[in-house]
Amino acid sequence: MAFDYVVIGAGSAGCVLANRLTEDSANTVLLLEAGGRDINPLIHVPLGVGKLWSSRLHDWGYDTEPEPQLDGRRIEVMRGRVIGGSSSINAMGYARGHREDYDRWAGYGLDGWSYRDVLPYFKRLEAWERGGDAYRGGDGPLAIEESRSADPIWDAWLEAARTSGQPVTDDLNGAEQIGFARLQNTIKNGHRWTIARAYLDGARQRDNLKVVTGALARRIIVEQGCATGVEYAKGGKTLIARADKEVILAGGAINSPQLLMCSGIGPADHLRAQGIEVVVDSAGVGQNLQDHISSVVWYRRRAPGPFRGHLRWDRLLFSMARAYLTRSGPATTLPAGVIAFLKTRPELNAADIHFLFRSLPPGAAPWFPGITKSWEDAIMVRPVLLHPESRGEVSLTSSDPAAPPRIVQNFLSADADIRGLRDGVKLAREVAGQAPLDPYRGDEMGPGPGVETDAEIDAYNRRVSQTAHHPCGTCAMGTGPEAVVDGALKLRGVERLRVIDASVIPDLVAGALNAVVVMIAEKASDMILNRPPPPAAEA
Repeated sequence: MAFDYVVIGAGSAGCVLANRLTEDSANTVLLLEAGGRDINPLIHVPLGVGKLWSSRLHDWGYDTEPEPQLDGRRIEVMRGRVIGGSSSINAMGYARGHREDYDRWAGYGLDGWSYRDVLPYFKRLEAWERGGDAYRGGDGPLAIEESRSADPIWDAWLEAARTSGQPVTDDLNGAEQIGFARLQNTIKNGHRWTIARAYLDGARQRDNLKVVTGALARRIIVEQGCATGVEYAKGGKTLIARADKEVILAGGAINSPQLLMCSGIGPADHLRAQGIEVVVDSAGVGQNLQDHISSVVWYRRRAPGPFRGHLRWDRLLFSMARAYLTRSGPATTLPAGVIAFLKTRPELNAADIHFLFRSLPPGAAPWFPGITKSWEDAIMVRPVLLHPESRGEVSLTSSDPAAPPRIVQNFLSADADIRGLRDGVKLAREVAGQAPLDPYRGDEMGPGPGVETDAEIDAYNRRVSQTAHHPCGTCAMGTGPEAVVDGALKLRGVERLRVIDASVIPDLVAGALNAVVVMIAEKASDMILNRPPPPAAEA
């Protein structure tokens, strides 16, 4: 088989590229996805995310190695293995990051990646329910709405923020990006609006796009320094697809560096140790792994909130069917209604802590009277460290791309990260202690009254901290010798090969990465097709 472009991975970036590259009928595209079709109703009903996570459905099943600074715990690394990738299994939060994040990228010598440069691409992708303005797009493919959760606890949190002196913003993706705000979700008419729904569904009707599921890429074929195709496995057979123009790797922060190394592109000594012939010695492949780490602060709730009743088994099953068939009812939203990006110190230029909220306790699950024990209701806030200094790596355990890679996050290995997450816990306690939450807030269950000193908070964080599911940076773009791709996302050392996914992000933004990856893919499509970028934004 021969195509103009072969795209590896039908996650968020792959779906965008499949759409944009086939807008011109002269281009032929093959999109390869290791997972299956996105037909599971749990994907499309927003509340189904609980089962997707608890059972690790449509997930590669990765976990880290024992994390030295997290009491030796293995931390799950959920990555989507299905059409739509992680956009089909994520929590549907939409947050683009802050102006300072992209200006920092531009400061690394990455021309064209400043906030003014990327804002037009964010606007291009958005169908924001309030419509477009200087900062938002209103008619793009990706539907975005404010949380429909009706729990009164969300208004109480906003009032607690004001009482504690924290800012409250009308739109966290608008002019003011620091403060408390209503949560925004990629949901449309009661269904999860995945990137596959937004970009791929319509494009699949085009004759110049071929989508193959259950296809595990085994290696990128490089001949005389040029990527010419992809070898992949499907149905017990090994097949080869040729790319006349480009091979585009969109496997994500874990799988993209793994496939590059299995193809002979990576740190030479590591490749030789795995018995892999070195094609390009690229020391940065698999390095620079970073992720948002979060702790949790939670309290008993004085009286049950509305969502506890929705999770009774009989009601839940009815609500799930209702949501799938009629797009209405309590399963069309999540028990989360606000979000915050905050500065723990006033002298900071940007937010360093992110708050995620939930109106359920850790470990909450469906229940039924007399059969399954119910849980006490709670209010919960997760402080998330936005700009960690800790760095991990992805490496091979085998030359076989079907073998799980070795993932080490090295969470909290930097002293600044320990202090930063500790400050986040303190700030969460401060806001949660304000008078507007008095009618809801009961006893503190975590960290708990016995955890007060810095050392005690640090020990608590080591026991409970988890990923916020934003891994990136393992094929980072840049201008230095460690950079894997350049500012046009072309892989250094191999012609006609680009990497376009979260792995190219040089350092973390203050937001959720799905929005960022879609923006990157939109921008990359213009680069691939030699289309001029839109004028830089004035906002």
